Amino acid sequence: MKNASVWFARSFALLLALLGPGVGAQERTGAVRVQVTPNRGDWTYQTGADVLFRVQVLRDGHPVPSTSVRYELGPEMLAATEKRTVVAPPEGLTIKAAGLKEPGFLRLVAYAEVDGKTYRGLATAGFEPLKILPTIEDPKDFDEFWRTGKEALAKLPIDARLTLLPELSTATVNVYHVNLQNIGAELIGSSRLYGILAEPKAEGRYPALLNVPGAGVRPYRGAVELAEKGLITFQIGIHGLPVNLDTAVYDGLRAAGLAGYSVFNLDNRERYFYRRVYLGAVRANDFLTSLPKWDGKNLVVWGGSQGGALSIVTAALDERVKGLAAAYPAISDTTGYAFGRAGGWPHMFRSDSKESGHRSAEKLRTMQYYDVVNFARRLRVPGLYTWGFNDETCPPTSMFSSYNVITAPKKLLLALETGHAQTPEQTDRVAQWLETFAKTGQAGF
Repeated sequence: MKNASVWFARSFALLLALLGPGVGAQERTGAVRVQVTPNRGDWTYQTGADVLFRVQVLRDGHPVPSTSVRYELGPEMLAATEKRTVVAPPEGLTIKAAGLKEPGFLRLVAYAEVDGKTYRGLATAGFEPLKILPTIEDPKDFDEFWRTGKEALAKLPIDARLTLLPELSTATVNVYHVNLQNIGAELIGSSRLYGILAEPKAEGRYPALLNVPGAGVRPYRGAVELAEKGLITFQIGIHGLPVNLDTAVYDGLRAAGLAGYSVFNLDNRERYFYRRVYLGAVRANDFLTSLPKWDGKNLVVWGGSQGGALSIVTAALDERVKGLAAAYPAISDTTGYAFGRAGGWPHMFRSDSKESGHRSAEKLRTMQYYDVVNFARRLRVPGLYTWGFNDETCPPTSMFSSYNVITAPKKLLLALETGHAQTPEQTDRVAQWLETFAKTGQAGF
């Protein structure tokens, strides 16, 4: 038996050798991440101070040896001032960068190729961001311009039309598709505003929340979860079409008729796309405050990106709003590019973009009446604001330009490493704050 066992072991080893090294061999794979980190824990520096960026290429949390790293360094959203390709040592690559001489943000973007696939990581160092000042001008007739718009809107009946949506309703909340009469182009005639209302079924009076949308063309299902916590919520669209259609309808419009909507009629302040949108948010509040179950006092507004912009705009235009929460607000200091620094989404004044032709005197003038900075200057109610330093859609330079001019009570919740998204922790904190503030009127800061 012993000789037979030895014979079997030798025969099996010989068979493996004949079949080649692939049989029984191990191959390594796993999640790869290019991690870029500034040397300060708060990612924030004094102007002129040097930054040490550390770049590591990690797989399963450990360095990938002898990896070639290509990096680009420069002010956020602008052309890189330094580009290099180097081999990263096992302990990571350290890159020393001279600090900015004025308040702003410096970004390092690193690329690494592992197993034929390119991975990307970035980090953005802030230089005294609370000292960033906006570039957009504040026109003398700004308030008159918007007063005229609201007066025209007020002459139109709300004409609310509600359709119950049983498939979205819950045991405690009724959900409705709603459409309202809104102002038309150039304040002539009317259009329709559509959204999803979620209202507690139980008798009583409740605070109200307006949820304004991020950029894009899509359907909506309503802020039902917050309604289940005792708020009346109204989630609106901005494009003047129902928000419960088949997804294919929105896909088609996004690719055709509504492609590039953010710059429609940009050369005319009376006809610019966002005039109807900004006033439409006020109209949504007209509807919310007309509901019998509204408590008659508490109204808040919330949104992210384009919705973050609309949150600030709505709170500034409508004195019924008692507070707001805004995540990574767009349309902020859009003229930054004309002054050699990052500007806000939709980047219509960026010189190296397909929209560079928008940098005309008429269009720059129009944006003075629509830029979030000039609404932020006029805020009088508490606001919670949140974003990250790595946002490449709404650059932090643009968002701080708006935040820094706010004189109303405010709090900034930073998730430094995030880009144009929220962490679960951010989402939870904002939702908790909205619920508490809407019910108590206490901002907590």
